[in-house]
Amino acid sequence: MNLEAFKPDFQKGGGLLPAIVQSAENGEVLMLAYMNQEAWDKTLSSGEAHYFSRSRGRLWHKGESSGHVQKVRAVRLDCDSDSILLLVDQIGGAACHTGYASCFYREYKNDAVRECCAKIFEPSEIYK
Repeated sequence: MNLEAFKPDFQKGGGLLPAIVQSAENGEVLMLAYMNQEAWDKTLSSGEAHYFSRSRGRLWHKGESSGHVQKVRAVRLDCDSDSILLLVDQIGGAACHTGYASCFYREYKNDAVRECCAKIFEPSEIYK
């Protein structure tokens, strides 16, 4: 299969598709973000994750403020080409803007809620 045949169908998502981000090292799900065509192209050309921020209404390079970039090891598409999976090396240890290793740091289990992964940094010290 060539790269021309390996294309997400951005029309299905109205221009934005979900991008699930997983640690290439241990398989942990780090975050869910969205990509448009420009984010896809920049990710493939640079080897680092780029996303479209729905709240900011613009493209963003993961780690542009914090330095916690994502080096892309592999990119996968689902069977319908409308969901993206990135396997990344998370530089700096934190994928979440709240300072946690994963955006999925809260867990409900055995009738209790707990934080289930490490907090790497304090956001107030990074985002001034």
